[in-house]
Amino acid sequence: MKQLIIALSFAVVAGTSFARSAHVPDAAASDAATVATATGAQPGTPQRSKMKTCNADAKTKDVHGADRRAFMKQCLSGKSKPATAS
Repeated sequence: MKQLIIALSFAVVAGTSFARSAHVPDAAASDAATVATATGAQPGTPQRSKMKTCNADAKTKDVHGADRRAFMKQCLSGKSKPATAS
């Protein structure tokens, strides 16, 4: 009985590895892109750099809550930044 369970386990593992081998290039490419994005190796898009700048400005001005959402909305839209009460 143990031999049957072991044989079936190996068959399942071997079957899944052969089935996945056809998709490895796609999976490897998406994993590499995810890793590059997470590590910052991928160049930033204009929206991403704008988000970083606006986020840093909001942090510097110590804006929180609804005021921060309004500030970020204005900043990301490219309109003039609203004056915030500190």
